[in-house]
Amino acid sequence: MKLSDGFDARRLRPKGQRNWRFRIGAAFAALLATCGVLLAMAGVAALLGHAPALGEMNTNRVGAAVILVIGLFVLYLGIWMWRRCRRRSRQSQQLNMSPHLMKKHD
Repeated sequence: MKLSDGFDARRLRPKGQRNWRFRIGAAFAALLATCGVLLAMAGVAALLGHAPALGEMNTNRVGAAVILVIGLFVLYLGIWMWRRCRRRSRQSQQLNMSPHLMKKHD
């Protein structure tokens, strides 16, 4: 196959700037997920009757259940943000080709 003189393979995968904001966002999301796990563990420990992990905040059952729900929500939010940042950071590494030139997967 003959390549034309104007063909430049580097155009297909352009060098963009580094995605530092996605990396920082993924790190923040991982910290958020870690905090969610710790809050959920504190809520479960308080519900099981062990020593209160957060002091007076979760000495009763209702407070412990609220902390457990908040911990699970923060964990879910952290995982969602982490997956979104990872997806966006990898999206820029794809080839810049028209969709009709790609293989069809039926």
